[in-house]
Amino acid sequence: MSDNDGKKTLGVRGGPRSGNVKQSFSHGRTKNVVVETKRKRVVKPKPGAGAPGAAGGGKAQGSAGGSSKRPAGISDSEMERRMKALQAAQAREAEEAARREAEEKEREEERQRRREEAEAKEREQREAEERARAKAEEEERKRLEAEQAAAAPPPPPEEPRAPAKQQPVRKVEKERDQTTRGRGKGRDDGGRRAGKLTLNQALSGGEGGRQKSLAAMKRKQERARQKAMGGHQEREKVVRDVQLPEAIVVSELANRMAERVGDVIKALMNNGMMVTQNQTIDADTAELIIEEFGHRVVRVSASDVEDVIDQVEDKPEDMEARPPVITVMGHVDHGKTSLLDAIRNAKVVSGEAGGITQHIGAYQVTTDGGQVLTFLDTPGHAAFTSMRARGAQVTDIVVLVVAADDAVMPQTVEAINHAKAAEVPIIVAINKCDKPEANPDKVRTDLLQHEVIVEAMSGDVQDVEVSAQTGQGLDELLEAIALQSEILELTANPNRAAEGAVIEAQLDVGRGPVATVLVQKGTLTQGDIFVVGEQWGKVRALINDRGDRVKKAGPSVPVEVLGLNGTPEAGDVLNVVETEAQAREIAEYREQAAKEKRAAAGAGTSLEQLLAKAKEDENVKELPVLIKADVQGSAEAIIQAMEKIGNEEVRVRVLHSGVGAITESDIGLAEASGAPVLGFNVRANAPARNSANQKGVEIRYYSVIYDLVDDVKAAAEGLLGAEVREKFIGYAQIKEVFKVSGVGKVAGCLVTEGVARRSAGVRLLRDDVVIHEGTLKTLKRFKDEVAEVQSGQECGMAFENYEDIRPNDVIEIFEREEVERKLD
Repeated sequence: MSDNDGKKTLGVRGGPRSGNVKQSFSHGRTKNVVVETKRKRVVKPKPGAGAPGAAGGGKAQGSAGGSSKRPAGISDSEMERRMKALQAAQAREAEEAARREAEEKEREEERQRRREEAEAKEREQREAEERARAKAEEEERKRLEAEQAAAAPPPPPEEPRAPAKQQPVRKVEKERDQTTRGRGKGRDDGGRRAGKLTLNQALSGGEGGRQKSLAAMKRKQERARQKAMGGHQEREKVVRDVQLPEAIVVSELANRMAERVGDVIKALMNNGMMVTQNQTIDADTAELIIEEFGHRVVRVSASDVEDVIDQVEDKPEDMEARPPVITVMGHVDHGKTSLLDAIRNAKVVSGEAGGITQHIGAYQVTTDGGQVLTFLDTPGHAAFTSMRARGAQVTDIVVLVVAADDAVMPQTVEAINHAKAAEVPIIVAINKCDKPEANPDKVRTDLLQHEVIVEAMSGDVQDVEVSAQTGQGLDELLEAIALQSEILELTANPNRAAEGAVIEAQLDVGRGPVATVLVQKGTLTQGDIFVVGEQWGKVRALINDRGDRVKKAGPSVPVEVLGLNGTPEAGDVLNVVETEAQAREIAEYREQAAKEKRAAAGAGTSLEQLLAKAKEDENVKELPVLIKADVQGSAEAIIQAMEKIGNEEVRVRVLHSGVGAITESDIGLAEASGAPVLGFNVRANAPARNSANQKGVEIRYYSVIYDLVDDVKAAAEGLLGAEVREKFIGYAQIKEVFKVSGVGKVAGCLVTEGVARRSAGVRLLRDDVVIHEGTLKTLKRFKDEVAEVQSGQECGMAFENYEDIRPNDVIEIFEREEVERKLD
């Protein structure tokens, strides 16, 4: 039978009775269940008891419940009759409940008795089967022994027993499997369940009982096999050295110990820490857990991640000669790029705006003698001081270009200082010697002031007179460079992990971040994994100075590297590592360390210093700017130039600087701060232009750096308050003081010097001490109001809101004028 929702229920048709029903489950299991059905008792009203009687019974019941009100129209006898009927009904219900309880107890005893009988019968049947199987195995064994004894000579005592024992077992098992399958009592499912299903098993297991997994059964079989082969042997625990940083994630700790994550979490919970596998714990807690699991602790710091960068000490026998790295330095427009141009026979200068080098260029030149030279062309403008400093740090020889018609200039001196700081030998190239006004001797003399003594002056610094236009002296310059490089004996080990310096970095549309790297040690190969500053990457491509793709780059070779995950800083060191995980870990550590350093620099001031700075900043006007450049070096140089603009009243604040095109986010930042966007050799994309037009943000483009600096300087000067200067125009002495109705006190004065003007400012002096400064309310000559009174004439003056005037006081008359100020 089934109920309304379609579920199958057990039951029998007919009146109240009981019986046995067999249930079938999966895997051949069955279960005998005692079931009972009973009819639902339906209470029908007695004949003659209609609605009024029922209502009366309810009323009586309500009255028995304690109601003090009697229904209208019911007599005392009727109420008594109803009460008796109610009591009789309650008595019948109590008897019925007692009878049902007795019947239920009898049925429960009957079920228990039948269950015990079924278990006893099952037990007897199982024992009988076991006896029959044992008997069959014994008979089969005896038969096989008899056959083997008759067919072959007697074998060793143990050998005949093994096959004789195994074969009957398989046969009997097969027969039993067929028997049980035919009866539907159970089945042998790969060793997972064997034998018959008893009533106890059915009652305890149930249909929804949890079954063992296949992996659990395999583990059980493996344990049984090991036990049969000589007992279970516990594996020896491997004690590991666990590297432990200041903080570690629970899952990573379990991984380093080669333990289960659940076991580690359980151990932490036993120590009073409720954690998940993704939470971080401190080193002390982790050390307790490691020791609890029996491993050894190796404490490491976060900075130890950089230890994977090999600091290889190159052996003398591994060193090979390498090309020298020559940096061309000098003052702006002294002909550095033109000189290198003449050496390379290429028009590099034509690609620069206004003939001024904006970036560091790296080029390789092969001389007529077959020697390879690596040249770094650095800009000469003052804004690129830091770029020149980096150029001096990676170079072997400095070629100092000085124009013969201009002699030593400020940036020439800076180049000399950079070279001396880096302890790099200098070769002086006196350029523009083809000009009529050229004076090379003046250059040599001027260099003496900076302790650069050339060979012509009995010194040890080589000097060559050259001309980039005519090619004069170029061969002599190359010979001087070759001679100097031979003296230096430049060597490097090409057969090791590469190490180099980033000369320049930029964000190229289409190619992503690109870094110009000068390899200093080892060989950089396509596919190498490297870390450079706070960035890392895998070498996707190497491009040499001629724009050709190469597979590898050795020492002193400049190449463009593609494959970075971000734009590095110019001057960062590139190191090749073994795996991506190491590179990523080092880069993340450096990035975090840089963030902490910046945060510490910002928070490393006391409250008093912060308040003083805030008070000081109240009087300082700021010009916010946002800078986007094509390469990192240019952006850095512009920022340094911006920092130099201003004084104690005005300064330039760089809100943001970056490499690449001007984007919509840059416009949003500029709008929020009211700043212009300055693009150096970059342009705004279409969404940024539209956004700038809507929001009224000014975008300015520049290709020459000092044009940008001049414009920002002019804008900063506009923030300066005009200087107010005072110009004294006259003096007047008070002779008499009069009281005039409606006006107040009026001073009768004599203009003793200059002129008195009504529009001018006045000061009242008494005994040469200023007692009042203000403006004139009236200036009269006789009875007429006049604009000014000349020297030697008398007039009447009255001060605005001031009447403490006395005879012999002196009135000083002056005018104020505003003068526009300039930044130095």
